Amino acid sequence: MNAFESWQKANGDYLAAGLHWLRFRLTQIAGPLPRDGTDKPRSAGRRFFRRKQRSAVMKQPLPDKRPSATEVEEARSAMVQAEKADPPPAMMILSQRLGLSGFERHLLLLCAAMELDSRIASLCARAQDDPSTAYPTIALALATFPDPSWDVLSPERPLRYWRLIEINQGASQPLTSSALRADERIVNFLKGLNYLDDRLTPLLTPFDDGRANCELPPTQQSTADQISAINAHGAPVIQLLGPDAASKQLIAQHVGELLGQQLYRLPADSLPQQIVDLETLSRLWERESRLLPIALYLDVDEANDQQYAAIRRFLARSHGIFFVNTREARTDLGHNAMAVDVTKPTTSEQRTAWTQALDHVDQTAPTLLASQFDLDVETIRNIALSAAADSTDDEVGLQQRVWNLCLTHTRPRLETLAQRIDAKATWDDIVLSDHESDLLHQIADQVIHRTKVYQDWGFKAKMNRGLGINALFAGESGTGKTMAAEVIANDLRLDLYRIDLSGVVSKYIGETEKNLRRLFDAAEGGGAILFFDEADALFGKRSQVKDSHDRYANIEINYLLQRMEAYRGLAILATNMKSALDSAFLRRLRFIVNFPFPAAAERKRIWQLVFPEATPLEQLDYDRLARLNLAGGSIHNTALNAAFMAAESGTPVSMPLVLNAARAEFRKLERPVNEADFRWQQPTGVVA
Repeated sequence: MNAFESWQKANGDYLAAGLHWLRFRLTQIAGPLPRDGTDKPRSAGRRFFRRKQRSAVMKQPLPDKRPSATEVEEARSAMVQAEKADPPPAMMILSQRLGLSGFERHLLLLCAAMELDSRIASLCARAQDDPSTAYPTIALALATFPDPSWDVLSPERPLRYWRLIEINQGASQPLTSSALRADERIVNFLKGLNYLDDRLTPLLTPFDDGRANCELPPTQQSTADQISAINAHGAPVIQLLGPDAASKQLIAQHVGELLGQQLYRLPADSLPQQIVDLETLSRLWERESRLLPIALYLDVDEANDQQYAAIRRFLARSHGIFFVNTREARTDLGHNAMAVDVTKPTTSEQRTAWTQALDHVDQTAPTLLASQFDLDVETIRNIALSAAADSTDDEVGLQQRVWNLCLTHTRPRLETLAQRIDAKATWDDIVLSDHESDLLHQIADQVIHRTKVYQDWGFKAKMNRGLGINALFAGESGTGKTMAAEVIANDLRLDLYRIDLSGVVSKYIGETEKNLRRLFDAAEGGGAILFFDEADALFGKRSQVKDSHDRYANIEINYLLQRMEAYRGLAILATNMKSALDSAFLRRLRFIVNFPFPAAAERKRIWQLVFPEATPLEQLDYDRLARLNLAGGSIHNTALNAAFMAAESGTPVSMPLVLNAARAEFRKLERPVNEADFRWQQPTGVVA
């Protein structure tokens, strides 16, 4: 027999002894059934209830005589002896944790006995001399148990405060004669079945126990030890600060493991808004926290004002261990609330985690993964396991699967704020001068080697901001800015997101900053390049404050300046109005790449690359086409339109078709059209 089985037996012995004493005590009060049809002996319950005619329920077999005082005392002594078991029975544990007096303990036993012994109902009816009262009442308890106390009725006393019993009082029924019923959760606890109250389970989500087995990196382990020390000094409300919810949950679960607590999660939107319902929830949670080793993780990061009001009231009315997930410290969560900053593992710690998770791959892979993605250790392990589950014998394939899973993990949080561009352009597709091409290669190289420079070579120790990489692509429309961003994204194997300004900018005060915060926080996970097209609309110059609109517009720009400096990834701004940008942005930009209008030689190269290999071409005069004053984007449009003309006519793409498409492009751009520039003379001398 193990320890739990031994305790279960001792607990059962206590309940048996308690019920035996309770039956004796009720029989002693009620007395045996009269044998001559007279009223004698009378029940002690007559002091509280008027006499009523007996019914069949009172004619169940009962002792022929009252138990003697000696028998009752012997039964009581057996119960008291069972109470002294080590470890104590559930009733004594409940009494210690919830502060029950001896009389309250006996009253609770009487109520629970209705569920544990079918004979108790008839004994209650006989003891109260009323066939309709086959249930416990306060009056019966006052007459039955020693040391009766009237204040047991107070809502501040444990029985009612902790909702251990329920009082079913009719409209005109006295409180003392109202039926009492033990709470189902408490009855099961007394029987040794300890579980979370089923009224709380729809609201709470238990944390996966397996997560606590993951070893924390040193910086996060230090944070967990700090929280454990704070809690040991009486600060049960711990605010976990920062944007990384995954790391906060992992640390909270480790702290719960250190404290021997099972952690449950409660989102802010699950808190009831009605005061009565919120009071019931807080009371039940506090009761459960005394009966079970549990702690609560309150997810309130996105809570609105009404939800925060419910959170404050809940914390004020509850006790226990609470972890509050919030971005910034709040001063209205109680005097005992402490704030702790939680950050993701450092780049070197992530590299170590990748090395441990991918122990059969090239050692350059962990460095590259840690430099491109900012993930917590649990996510790193899960990604590595998922990738390895597909195949374990293909090292190159495994690395590619890991990379793709990292991209997938960081991708969904950006979809509502930005549009993902399927980057297909490569270095061979873009035509730029050597200077601009070198700058683009430098941008890509810095993204690849930033871990080596920042971490291994110590630059991070001398810098507190500007660890990200940002660049401005400036030039006329169609000069290749978007294509250049695609080329870099394709080369780095990262997702490219064009920021949707309509989803970011809001006319409501403060909403733009919130959207930008969500955008940058989502991108901090790595794997994404932010591409702000038409950046002058968002990064415009700050204006002189003349009214409230100017002031809030400047606040938005100031916030953008701060987030651009703090952002650790690659952000690309594109504009055809460089002069409209705020000068503070230009100072903070690491690269400025100017995309000039292509010269004739560059236009010729663009024409040579614009048609796919599968496109049927009739001999084209690229020198002639290069003389058309078009930018790369317009050349692409012209080539595409010419291809559709050729498909319609059933011929290859020819010079006449290209020139016709070019004429239409000039007119679209509202440029003057010289018909001589768009005539094509065939080798036979015929004018098309």
